[in-house]
Amino acid sequence: MDPVRIKEVCYVFLKLGIIGFGGPAAHIAMMEEEIVNKRKWISREHFLDLIGATNLIPGPNSTEMSMHCGHERAGFPGLFFGGICFIFPAALIMGILAWLYASYGSIPEVKPFLYGIKPAIIAIIINAIYKLGKTALKNWQLGLIGTGVVIASLAGINEIYALLCAGLIAIIWFSGKDWLRPSSLSSFSPFIFSLIPFSKSITLGELFWIFIKIGATLFGSGYVLVAYLQAEFVDKTGWLTQGQLLDAVALGQFTPGPLFTTATFIGYQMASLPGAVIATIGIFLPSFLFVLVLNPFVPKLRKSRVMSYFLDGVNIGAIGVMLAVTFELCSSVLTDLSAWFIAIASLITVFGFRKLNSTWIIAGGAIAGYLFHVMNL
Repeated sequence: MDPVRIKEVCYVFLKLGIIGFGGPAAHIAMMEEEIVNKRKWISREHFLDLIGATNLIPGPNSTEMSMHCGHERAGFPGLFFGGICFIFPAALIMGILAWLYASYGSIPEVKPFLYGIKPAIIAIIINAIYKLGKTALKNWQLGLIGTGVVIASLAGINEIYALLCAGLIAIIWFSGKDWLRPSSLSSFSPFIFSLIPFSKSITLGELFWIFIKIGATLFGSGYVLVAYLQAEFVDKTGWLTQGQLLDAVALGQFTPGPLFTTATFIGYQMASLPGAVIATIGIFLPSFLFVLVLNPFVPKLRKSRVMSYFLDGVNIGAIGVMLAVTFELCSSVLTDLSAWFIAIASLITVFGFRKLNSTWIIAGGAIAGYLFHVMNL
């Protein structure tokens, strides 16, 4: 155990946990800047391999990347410290907001800041796609595979299936071997939880069980979490109202770090501070276990010729998913001239001042959003 390296891991992921607005794609873009460009802990290719592998396991992708990167720098202690430090700021902020919400029944006015932060985040993601894409795009065949993943993602096909297909197509294309088509996979449904009865008055054990199941079976982006929470806490049990769930999701979007800390808010509403702690541990614990098992295998996969093809396909697919997310963000965020102005100014700043920390881009976007709100532009 190297205390210096552990301190480095804690510092980096506490910082990213504090400034990490914008969802998994933005978080991964910030990690790439800090870990690959600035600190050079790992190569860009290995960072891409970790992204590809992480996309194929359940749980919050960016949180699992913090664990992978922490492990690369400081071994198994780094895995746990990286994940905990990335989660802690968001969980703490969400806990405080949950207490205020339980006490006063409302959430703070955050829309003006979010209005400016989101266009700025688009610029950060585009910058990461550009840099990671140059490494992932090794030939024109991978370019076609990546384009297919973009189209599939925009068409609504589950990203896990798209990535698996990208990896399998790469194996078939580059190895020249005949492979059987994978049988169709059934999607995980949040409604599987309805098989287990719960009492009207929830216990800490039941709360922990709900969130550990969600953490162990939820694939895709953090926004898929909303469907699980809707089914479990609104539709089936009525423990939360629709309005309370929407407030929880809104706070999850406003706070930095993983959207999964929405569990902290809901846990507090269910069982005060012990509920917040239990819910947070429950939803993130499976990710620590998955990464602990998966991490040692990623370099071995790269050494295998056939599995190296698979990783190449999955990696370009992951870039395709990020592109699809960016298109969707642009269509939902860039709805007026003010948002376009913030996005373009952020893009110019990101590409013109490459050494500028992304913290300043986010802060600038938040300030611009607030000023546009004040001026009613």
